[in-house]
Amino acid sequence: MSSEFLRLAAILFALAVSVPAAFAQAPQGAQSTSEPVFVNGRLVGMTQETETVPAKFSEKNAADDKLIIIAYTFKALPDDQRQAIYEGLKGEPPVENVGAEIGTELPAAIELRALPAQIVRQVPQTQGYQFAVSDHRVLLVAPANRIVVAVFSSPSDVTTGAGERVR
Repeated sequence: MSSEFLRLAAILFALAVSVPAAFAQAPQGAQSTSEPVFVNGRLVGMTQETETVPAKFSEKNAADDKLIIIAYTFKALPDDQRQAIYEGLKGEPPVENVGAEIGTELPAAIELRALPAQIVRQVPQTQGYQFAVSDHRVLLVAPANRIVVAVFSSPSDVTTGAGERVR
């Protein structure tokens, strides 16, 4: 029993001595530096703003944070697809002026129409969505909940959830 005790004590002593020493060692070739890796949420040396910069340091990311998730599908549409949607639907009969923006739930009294097949072929992301024209704007709407997911007011404009124009 005493030999087992001595053996266990020796193992515990070896661990107690080696673990702190292992943590104290720096990796081979590593240099200690006091320079920050991040400044205002951006990696030092990065000249381009990325989506990983916190919203409090990036106006673009702050606006993106206000955009509803479902609207991201239409946020980065190319200009030709935006133009196809707007030009293809702007002449449709308008509904009452609802002043809707992205994230607005349209009332049941507003008539939603299916997108023409030609537009769905040109912009496949629109498959399953409906639309309404109001106040010279085309509103793209998710039919399941009647929430506006994109607003096209000219061939190159789409608004974010913050009401700001995105190109």
